[in-house]
Amino acid sequence: MPDIVVRPARLADGRELIYFDDEGSTLPAERAEDRRPGEQRPPTATMRQDLLTGDWVSIASARQNRAFLPPAEADPLAPQTASNPSEVPSEYDVVVFENRSPSFGPALADHADAAPEGLADLALPGVGRTRTSVGRCEVVCFDPRTEGSFADLWPNRVRTVVEAWAQRTAALSALPGVQQVFPFENRGEAIGVTLHHPHGQIYAYPYVTPRTSRLLEQIDRYDGDLFADLLAFEQAGERVVLATRHFTAFVPFAARWPVELHLLPNRHVPDLAALTDEERDELAEVALRLVRAVDALYDDPTPYIAAWHQAPVHSHRDSVRLNWQITSPRRGPDRLKYLAGSEAAMGAWIGDLVPEQTAERLRTALAKADAERPL
Repeated sequence: MPDIVVRPARLADGRELIYFDDEGSTLPAERAEDRRPGEQRPPTATMRQDLLTGDWVSIASARQNRAFLPPAEADPLAPQTASNPSEVPSEYDVVVFENRSPSFGPALADHADAAPEGLADLALPGVGRTRTSVGRCEVVCFDPRTEGSFADLWPNRVRTVVEAWAQRTAALSALPGVQQVFPFENRGEAIGVTLHHPHGQIYAYPYVTPRTSRLLEQIDRYDGDLFADLLAFEQAGERVVLATRHFTAFVPFAARWPVELHLLPNRHVPDLAALTDEERDELAEVALRLVRAVDALYDDPTPYIAAWHQAPVHSHRDSVRLNWQITSPRRGPDRLKYLAGSEAAMGAWIGDLVPEQTAERLRTALAKADAERPL
């Protein structure tokens, strides 16, 4: 493991905060304390079951109070100053902390008796069923700068972010009641981002998400190793964008989004925590190159969601392979794909662009990005 130092701390209201110091960081070991007045945590959200689908919907009204595109001097993810009592008390390289307004939170005493009792309990259908949204939501600040993006980081910093993802995946997977851990990044106002600060999030769910549940059903029906066969199929085709010793990136055969790029490890691993140090080193470079390629498709940055799909914590560890999916609704320089009738109402997707042509455009963009911003 590189010399990345992990420094746990607490915020004034008791929320956990963890500093991840870059290899070779010049930051001091001692960090400033959070001297803001301690506030009582908002009540943990409540989940309601959709009887038509069995899906659970978290009703998290406290999220209405979160910051919305504040100016740089009021950035809640920047290190605290006398004029900006932000969420992070001290200078940092990368920092992770519990979200102040989470969609999933701790089983506080006033709602502990309504916590989910496991997957069997959540699978039961019923009218008007509710459970406390027990889980965890964390914010991952990639950099202390108030502007920029993942693509603007340097490889050493991205390696620290990868280490934070992996270590938090392991820690959150060990929490009682957590069934799935999901690190992700939303980038761009077109995606709905409310903070310009370069950051991502990690959700720890008390259930297996609907998207993953469908994958598990497909795996159980499939005769063979689904991910191994998928990877072999894509490696033999014309949609590969980047191939390295440990990873393969490609535009999927049945891409839904105008820009859709998947990354698979070349060996089976269920989640980020299972990657070796060598794989994490390579992933830092590969991830940075791919995000820069997506940005190089057009003359200005491309909005996207970068999502880490990981195996559930307690099942299918040998059959669900870690995979990273970058998707963007941008279908042209000044055009976005909106989910309307067929996609939004019925879940029946219609692709706007030919995946093979998108792969060619991404290969060209990757070459351009590598030439303009070599690692």
